[in-house]
Amino acid sequence: MKYYRDVPRSFLFLIIPFCLLSTAFTAAASPELQTPQTYHGNESITGWYMSEKLDGIRGYWDGQRLLSKEGTLIHIPSWFTAQFPPFELDGELWAGRGNFQNVQSTVMDQNPSPQWYTISYNIFEVPHAPGDFPTRLNKAQQWFDQHNATNVHIIAQQPCTGHEHVQQFLKKIAKDGGEGVIIKDPSIPYRDGSGQRVLKIKHIEYMDGTVMGHTPGKGKYTGLMGSLTLKLENGIIFKLGSGFSMNERHYAPRIGAVVTFKHYGFSKNGTPRFASFVKVKKP
Repeated sequence: MKYYRDVPRSFLFLIIPFCLLSTAFTAAASPELQTPQTYHGNESITGWYMSEKLDGIRGYWDGQRLLSKEGTLIHIPSWFTAQFPPFELDGELWAGRGNFQNVQSTVMDQNPSPQWYTISYNIFEVPHAPGDFPTRLNKAQQWFDQHNATNVHIIAQQPCTGHEHVQQFLKKIAKDGGEGVIIKDPSIPYRDGSGQRVLKIKHIEYMDGTVMGHTPGKGKYTGLMGSLTLKLENGIIFKLGSGFSMNERHYAPRIGAVVTFKHYGFSKNGTPRFASFVKVKKP
């Protein structure tokens, strides 16, 4: 409290509650959005709706502002949301398959650039609207039928007939370079968090890479291995930093070892996306 030593004590009783209120308001600003759970293959999904999981950045429209899933304000050009409704929307900022990095750099920029013209807003939910899932989506559809916005799309949904059907759908999306599938119970009212009964399934691929070097860890990994520098058969070099146990970070694979990792497709520059260590293949 030394910074307030010259402030009258009576005034401090006004300042401190205000600061606490401001902090609470900021923390509460993070939206409570639906959180997909991982698909395991034993769920009763017949009759659920399935759609492509887009590899973009989630954007929550609160009726006035576009926010990230963490509640951070996304700086957008005014034209982008000029036709948006006064009610909530949940969707994905997307620029086509394989363009995640372009979307990320554009969305994170505090000064909106012309790159926003390459991005579309793809709606997959209308939070807190009444009715079942099709009814909620129809609310958004009706709005945009009357308010033309070429940068807005409602993600196509199709009924799922079972596990074989969703695997066929996933295989097609993976072949086309997509990230995965979202499966959702369409019959229940909107619920925040994981209560909505939404599942995600991604197309996982496995690859091997040769260890070229080690990067020291930071923070809780100080004194341990932070990441491995791997070289793939096609010559691509990248850093693998996730999926390791503390023991594996302590006894890192030697230079020249071959390790197996899993990933979800490739970025535009050819590096594996969301790569995670699996095992040492050749010590």
